[in-house]
Parts: sequence; structure tokens; C-alpha cells
Amino acid sequence: MLNTIRSRLLPAAITALLLAVIAAVLWWGFPDMRPSWLASTTQETASAREGAAGKPGDKPKWSGGRPGNKDMGDSSGKPTPVSTDLVKRMDMVLNVQALGTMTAMNTAVVRSQVDGVLKSLRFTEGQQVQAGQLLAEIDPRAFEAQLNQALGQLARDNAQLLNAQLDLQRYQDLLKKDAIARQQVETQAALVAQLQGTVQADQANVETAKLQLSHTRVTAPISGRLGLKQAELGSLVRASDPNGLVSITQTQPMAVVFAVPEIHVPLIMRKLKSGQTLAVQAWDRDRKQRLASGRVNTTDNAIDVATGTLKLKASLDNRDGQLFPNQFAQIELQLDTLKNTLVVPSASVQRSAQGNMVLVVQADSTVNAVPVQLLAVQDDWQAVKAEGLKEGDSVVTDGADRLRSGSKVEVVKAAKP
Repeated sequence: MLNTIRSRLLPAAITALLLAVIAAVLWWGFPDMRPSWLASTTQETASAREGAAGKPGDKPKWSGGRPGNKDMGDSSGKPTPVSTDLVKRMDMVLNVQALGTMTAMNTAVVRSQVDGVLKSLRFTEGQQVQAGQLLAEIDPRAFEAQLNQALGQLARDNAQLLNAQLDLQRYQDLLKKDAIARQQVETQAALVAQLQGTVQADQANVETAKLQLSHTRVTAPISGRLGLKQAELGSLVRASDPNGLVSITQTQPMAVVFAVPEIHVPLIMRKLKSGQTLAVQAWDRDRKQRLASGRVNTTDNAIDVATGTLKLKASLDNRDGQLFPNQFAQIELQLDTLKNTLVVPSASVQRSAQGNMVLVVQADSTVNAVPVQLLAVQDDWQAVKAEGLKEGDSVVTDGADRLRSGSKVEVVKAAKP
């Protein structure tokens, strides 16, 4: 059976081998007989291989731009259109910008210092109150009774003390006439001293009762704005209640806490130690409306190693009540004035993983990336420190996202000198 299968497959294998040999001869010996679509594809592949290989000793080429870009211009090979502005010199205020959190200067939870039924509330939620202002009253009847009891005890013991003192005086007169034993006089003197101590304790009890009675009138411990009430009329309030009756936050002035980079810390400390005022301004999130202004009061005692920043605390004028605790605001700290410093348009500063840089347009219409160190911001300009950048240089302000060093550009909108 095996011989039968071999005899059948052998002619087929020989035929397939002959066809493959004939096809190879026709392919390499007669290229004109190839299909047109296959021929064009083969030529393009060969050309691409030759271009990639280049001449012996050539280095691989890299445009550095996007795929298809020629000379790092657009896809058609034309220079990239850009807008430019000039590098200038001017005086600029050294402002440090940071995100700040508003905090109340003082916060207090108003609690009853005695247990009792809430008799009255003398405030409205959100009201501005002054320190010592009456806010609530606790039913005082139980505390009035305790005071009367303490007063009665004091009166009784005072009477006993007075009687003991009179007896002591009589005993002393009799002792002078040797009409009484000395021991009896000494015993009476000890009784007087004992009653004097009792009266002092009674007086302390009276003062305690008076104090407890005064605590039925709950007053504001600080000046500030009230929050929402935490107890209702007629409810039983206790001194141990964690929420108390209401909270008060001192919002005038308002405090703000923000962090500045440690590079500015030496200058800040020098100014604070010399008594100079460090002015701050609070702006809304979009930096369009100024919310308040004030001054730096103090600094934290350590730099945050995770962020490399130091926390500062400033007080802000909040007479109009626009600021609230835990509110976020853009903080601007005025540190110094930079005289005749180099400035570039804010739109020209490009940020990357390698740092900040600007693209300077060269005489041959190419751009060169120049690293810059940002010093200060004022309006639409930024003070910078950079090597290889000078006044009058033209920097790209629009269209820089398609460029890198060596890109060809065409200036379509340039600022006037």
C-alpha cells in the first residue's frame, strides 16, 4: 500500500518543482512580464532601502520634527508661520505667586458651661457679634436655688462663729480672774478657728453658685461671625456637647496661608528681620478681581522637604466680608523691584520636562531654543535670567508648539521695536 501512495505522489511533486523553477526563471530573466502593480511596489521598496542605507559612511538622518515634515516646517516643506515679539529691558516688581488657603484668625465653639434647658437664643445665624455679647440663656432657676442654699449655709455658720467668738471673749475674761480652767479657753479658741474655716468654705460655695448662675447667660468669647446654630429652644444642653450652641470665626482680619519656593526664603527672612513690610494681595481664581490686600505676619519653622517650599502666614483686610475660611485664592507676594531686568512675553515661554525656554528667531529664519530661569511675572511679561539672550532678540509667541531648535519659520506677525 505504501508503494502505491509513493507512486501516486511522486509525479505530482515533480510537476510542482518544475513549475517553481519555470516561474523563477521568468521572474528574474524577463522583468517586463511582471504585473504593473507588482513592479511599481518592488521599485518603491528598493528605492526606500537605498535611501535608508545611503552611501558608505553616511550617518542616519533625523528631522526632529513630526513625520512628513521637511526641515521641521509643515508637511508641505514650507517654513512654519509664527508670530514674534522682542526681548526688552524694564523695571519689574518681583512678585511670587502661590495658591493660598484662607483661615480664620481665631475660631471658637460657643458652649454652655452648665447643663440645663435652653431658654432663649439672642442671635441670628451668620450675624456679626462682639466679644461679650449675650447669645443664649439657660434656665437659671436651679442655679438660683443653689445660690440661695449656699447663702443660707453661710449665714448659719456666720452666726455660729459669732457666738463662739463671744464665748471665747467671756472665757478669756474669766481666765484673767482664775475663774475658769485654761483648757476650756483653749478648746473654745479651737472651736472659733474651726468655724472660721467653715465660713470660708461657705463663702467659696457662694462664689461657685454665683459663677454657675452667671454661666446660664452664654456670651460670645470673641468677636466674629456666627455660624449655624447647633441647638434648638427648649432642648437640654450639656457642657460636654461637642458641637456646642454655635461657632464663631474671626474674619476681620482674615489670615491666609501659602507656600513659596525656598529660593526666596533668604530674601524674605532678611526683610522680616529688618522690619520691612512684605505686601500681599489676594486674587480670585482667574486673577481678574482683587479680593483683599495685607501683609506677611510670620513664617513656618521648617521647609517642606517634599515640595521645597516654606509656608507663610499673612493677614488680609476683610472689612467687606468677601473672604471665608477654607476659601482658595491666588496670592501675590511682592518681594522686591528688579531694575532694568531682561523681560520676555509670557506667551513666549515654553515649558517642558527639560525646563523653561524661549525660541529665538535667527538671521537665517531658523529658531534656537534658549533655556531661561523665571524670576518674576508682571502682567503679560516675565523677568528671566538666561545666557545667550539679549535685548532686541525676536522670540516666538505663537506657533511654537510645532517647532524645535533648527526649525525653519516665516514671521507673519512681528512686534514693532
